[in-house]
Amino acid sequence: MMEKRNTEKDFVKLINEHQGLIHKVSFIYERNDENRKDLFQEIVLQLWRAFPSFKGQAKITTWIYRIALNTAISSIRKTSRTPESTDLDNQKFQIADDNESASRREQFQMLENAINQLSEIEKAMIMLYLDEIPYEEIAETLGITQNNVRVKMNRIREKLKKIMKA
Repeated sequence: MMEKRNTEKDFVKLINEHQGLIHKVSFIYERNDENRKDLFQEIVLQLWRAFPSFKGQAKITTWIYRIALNTAISSIRKTSRTPESTDLDNQKFQIADDNESASRREQFQMLENAINQLSEIEKAMIMLYLDEIPYEEIAETLGITQNNVRVKMNRIREKLKKIMKA
């Protein structure tokens, strides 16, 4: 019984330390606030289920990313068959204070819109890249070679440039 309590305590500590990573994955893959919360909870559930089998062979962040991305992609595939509806009451409208912050928000919004046009795997790669995860760890997380990561990242950057110019 004592061992289970420590495992739960360790898991809660792990989630508290790395919840930003889980929120980031949830945000990239889910636009709707309620669905994003559901995805966050599903990722935590999948991490909990996998936690006892974590042996420490990979970095903890690599392990979390792998489970979070797999959960998010699986969730997208399950829900992609149902149309998304938007409720105007839940929309958030912001009015800029000054031109510089408005310009930065507009650039961020353009990048976010461009990223949303990428495939699930491309989104995962660009999220890890923007999070300054080394190619070695990206390769380990996604189960591909470092060379494949480099090639795909170059293609993704070019794709994002084209989308943002359009």
